[in-house]
Amino acid sequence: MSMSRHAWSLLCCLIVGFASFAPLAGQDPSGNAEILFQAGGNLDKFRGYKEEAIGKGWKVVDGTIHFDGSGGGDLVTRDEYANFQLDFEWKVDKGSNSGVMYRVSLGDPAPYFSGPEYQILDDDVHGDGKNPFTSAAAIYAMYKPENKQLKPVGEWNSARIVLNGNHLEHWLNGVKVCETELAGDDWTSRYGKSKFAKWEKFGRNPTGHIVFQDHGDKVWYRNITVKRLPDSAK
Repeated sequence: MSMSRHAWSLLCCLIVGFASFAPLAGQDPSGNAEILFQAGGNLDKFRGYKEEAIGKGWKVVDGTIHFDGSGGGDLVTRDEYANFQLDFEWKVDKGSNSGVMYRVSLGDPAPYFSGPEYQILDDDVHGDGKNPFTSAAAIYAMYKPENKQLKPVGEWNSARIVLNGNHLEHWLNGVKVCETELAGDDWTSRYGKSKFAKWEKFGRNPTGHIVFQDHGDKVWYRNITVKRLPDSAK
């Protein structure tokens, strides 16, 4: 059946219009998420790691959470999360290093004693970028990202962390770049050979806080949301 030029143009417009509203790969279209921070917001849903007060280096600037490198410790969610989907955007200064850790316990010398880390990094300049296992979006020092498309320094990257039971995923700019189980032979083998092996709680907490790291370098975060997942979710 032939189609008139007008009808064809209308069909193309409808297809383009639908695509503009369709979610990107890995995105949750439900919108059923808690806002931890957005433009116009504050840091009320956060605290410090070793004390309630938030360190001096963390500030709200131009609709972002900015760590200016001046110290003060890590930024920690007040609530704990067991199974969740965390979405956020991040960018770094030249040579900067930071990270986002999850299922973190309070009371340890540092959050990385319990929480695995989504690496935040300038791959081109920082030394950790030379090793894929410690590069941006890696499950830090455990799993390297695959098919990664990292934005240049100063541009915003979108990130997602999905943790459901033992199943863990890292996403970068709409692409799933890491996936593993926090149990089983592969994880156990890597853990036993890693620098985390002496820390018994590492990757084993069933619930915990989400931590944005003070690594002494400038970093920006924005549009931070978290969706709690039911225990039965796949």
